[in-house]
Amino acid sequence: MSRGLNKVMIIGHLGRDPEMRYTPSGRPVTTFTVATSRSWNTVDGERHTETEWFNVVAWGNLAEICKQYLTKGQQVYIEGRLQTRRWDDKEGNKHSSVEVVANEMMMLGERRDSSQQANEQEAPEDSSTGEDEFPF
Repeated sequence: MSRGLNKVMIIGHLGRDPEMRYTPSGRPVTTFTVATSRSWNTVDGERHTETEWFNVVAWGNLAEICKQYLTKGQQVYIEGRLQTRRWDDKEGNKHSSVEVVANEMMMLGERRDSSQQANEQEAPEDSSTGEDEFPF
């Protein structure tokens, strides 16, 4: 098989609210960052955590959806491909940046909107475990 594969899947938390802009032709593009963390123990039993940051770019309809529904701190699944951008700055210095070009996004974690949050803040504390509500 002579084809290659460039596929990335990440699950992490948004580091900032998505920013959307439009290309000169009017195509929407949204950018945001996602942090993923992993933890491990050394042979000495010391706990280590490492966080990796990803720049994510979404285009078209997905860009509009990301801007509308995603917020800083939210957990998200992103699937796409890696792309390296290269450019020269005004002083002639070369720069490069690796980003995930998203083609799929799934919101993870609790689904909450502002009206649910307001109701939860006003509701008194309930000491029940909630086990009767979800018998599975």
